[in-house]
Amino acid sequence: MDFTFSEEQQAAAEAAKGVFAGVAPDAVPSPALTPGAVAETYDRALWDRLADADLLSLLLDERHGGAGLDAVALCLVLRESARVLARVPLLENSAAAATVQAHGSAETASALLPGAARGETVLTVAAHGRTGHDPAELAVTARRDGGAWVLDGVQTAVPWAHDADVTLVPAHTGTGRTVLALVPRGHEGTVLAEQFSTSGERLGELRLESARFADREVIDAEGAWDGLRDLLATGTCALALGLGERVLRMTADYAGRREQFGHPIATFQAVAVQAADRYIDLRAMEATLWQAAWRIASGAPGALPTTGDVAVAKIWAAEGVRRVVQTAQHLHGGFGADVDYPLHRYHAWAKYLELSLGPAAAHEEALGDLLAAHPLA
Repeated sequence: MDFTFSEEQQAAAEAAKGVFAGVAPDAVPSPALTPGAVAETYDRALWDRLADADLLSLLLDERHGGAGLDAVALCLVLRESARVLARVPLLENSAAAATVQAHGSAETASALLPGAARGETVLTVAAHGRTGHDPAELAVTARRDGGAWVLDGVQTAVPWAHDADVTLVPAHTGTGRTVLALVPRGHEGTVLAEQFSTSGERLGELRLESARFADREVIDAEGAWDGLRDLLATGTCALALGLGERVLRMTADYAGRREQFGHPIATFQAVAVQAADRYIDLRAMEATLWQAAWRIASGAPGALPTTGDVAVAKIWAAEGVRRVVQTAQHLHGGFGADVDYPLHRYHAWAKYLELSLGPAAAHEEALGDLLAAHPLA
């Protein structure tokens, strides 16, 4: 078995390191000190640099201006972005574009994807439903009315909703199917309200009230939403891994400098054991992430559907990143709560990633359902 990344995947990761090298995690106001959103929009200068480095089009084919890479390459780039808390809709834009490419009409793909590859068109996904815990597709209903689709419902915590040109909204039909509506910002029958995440980022509550969409604006292909949801969840795991690795590095550096009783606290057994436990968490997060990303990229069969590997990865990511930042805060002591030091910002982002697309408990329930439906031999 070969566990090494391909040359193309490694090249994407190296390009990402170059782009993110100059990003300061505390370059925007602290969420602890800023009422409302920490910023009105995403980091547009960084977004332009990502476009120039061809990192917005990793999953797109050459005909749409892309590199034709896979979910593993995207996760490598996302891992680097989280280490510096990059404020860009990279995951949502990439996942939405890949879904339009795989399941959308040729007309829709031609209209959206070249712009998405160049960073001129921003795509996002409404994937949290009403509460963030229930399936997102159940929050909105879709019905046929003549030659159009009509959608009603509410999606909360939509990332980058106020900046995105198009939001992909899952909705369930009366026959139990899930469709994806491509909702332009300001579309008739939609209302966008302001919300805020634990990280201080601006989110959107998207309300649809008899919003009408033509067939070309709705993706009704079987499995489109399942694949998009799996890719989003796996990308979230990559973000959690990159953030956790940076936090543990910060903690190790601090513990090596901070002295108690004439010795660095890193030499104390109680400190070393806690740091070692968090290292084990990160390695488990990494192993389960690459298993899920590989299943998505390869389409290889397994004992469980791909969603099972994604659930395992998200369970480890949610619980692991929480433990990493909590231990980091503990070992930093009062310094960890200093708003002039970036650790508190990592903690706020970690809480958002932990709960994003469902907490560990939700994925444990989903995994249990899969195991019941697919008993292992």
